[in-house]
Amino acid sequence: MAKKDKNTGVRGPSGPPPRGSATAPKPKNASTSGPGRQALERKSFPILVLLHRVPRWLLVILTALALFLGLIQTGDLAWLGGILLLLVAFFLGWLLVLSWPVLGFVSRLLRLVVVIAVVGIAIYKFMGRI
Repeated sequence: MAKKDKNTGVRGPSGPPPRGSATAPKPKNASTSGPGRQALERKSFPILVLLHRVPRWLLVILTALALFLGLIQTGDLAWLGGILLLLVAFFLGWLLVLSWPVLGFVSRLLRLVVVIAVVGIAIYKFMGRI
């Protein structure tokens, strides 16, 4: 029987390094964070720990529910829809800022477009145009 290589299969973020390299690749800008970024990470840590304890499906459902309710509010309740959309945009923007150093250009761009789009729709809600 042939001996199986245990490094075959999918390699996750904390998995073994790719074949042919001595170490795993380091995240971009991981060691060059300034004092402002370090302060943000330090203040965000307890919130991230709390979010990590919450079931993932609950966090997804709550975010999707806030987005859905924000989008369907019209008329006299459009301001409430704008507030809900701003909460979703703030949450997504916060996650974007925290993950910025390890994201590639395309991922950064797509996530930034989503945050800007949600903020734009919220502004239209406040103006009463949607």
